[in-house]
Amino acid sequence: MTVPVDKSGAAADTLRGGPRRRRVRTGDGAGGRGVPLPLLVPALIGLAFLIVPLIALLVRAPWRSLPDLLTSAEVWQALRLSLVCATAATAVSLVIGVPLAWLLARVEFPGRGLVRALVTLPLVLPPVVGGVALLMALGRNGIVGKWLDSSFGITLPFTTTGVVIAEAFVAMPFLVISVEGTLRAADPRYEEAAATLGASRFTAFRRVTLPLIAPGIAAGAVLAWARALGEFGATITFAGNFPGRTQTMPLAVYLALQSDPEAAIALSLVLLAVSVAVLAGLRDRWMTAG
Repeated sequence: MTVPVDKSGAAADTLRGGPRRRRVRTGDGAGGRGVPLPLLVPALIGLAFLIVPLIALLVRAPWRSLPDLLTSAEVWQALRLSLVCATAATAVSLVIGVPLAWLLARVEFPGRGLVRALVTLPLVLPPVVGGVALLMALGRNGIVGKWLDSSFGITLPFTTTGVVIAEAFVAMPFLVISVEGTLRAADPRYEEAAATLGASRFTAFRRVTLPLIAPGIAAGAVLAWARALGEFGATITFAGNFPGRTQTMPLAVYLALQSDPEAAIALSLVLLAVSVAVLAGLRDRWMTAG
């Protein structure tokens, strides 16, 4: 049987199973039909709103005196304390946050939605309010801190340990959310297969689940570390601002801005560099997820 072929190619489309779809161009440049002007102008304004302050920070940075500022005793003290406390807060978040994420992702129990909401509450809670809440719980007259002080002589507020606790409080939700999302995306049949081979649930988690969700744990740990490094409100409320003991980089920036603006800019550049490094480290993961 001979099929007549016309100039429009309809018979060829029929043999292929249907009409060929034409690609539609969604944009022809900034002034083309694909980018409406009422959307382009606000978008450019929003871009400038986010980028211009960062450019201003780089322009006003004291580049010539930057090495001397960053090696001064006060700045180095704040840098070292921030790195140590942020790392310790991330370690605390890993120890208690990963099991919490597993509980939320794998175990059905009444009120799980409420528990998840409470876990993510520090993400939207003003940090100062978080610091006040920590004082009410772990202060000398707090519901738990009073018992710690009277029974063990442990005082947490206005100490380096208090800095770690405050940073972990605001940073751990980032880790929990990241790990829980990775657990929900992971195939639970691997764990079930390990259980059929005689592995306990903890062994299956340690030998099977952890290697599967390792990228999610790493991404959550990096986000938690960066959030802990930049924490200000809860730290100054719960731990205070004592140089060498509780004064982290954000607190040092706030204090230096009043007396030494160049030192404040130098510390701000360090925090900016850390943020850029975090974004660069997570770029491949975000692009893959997208």
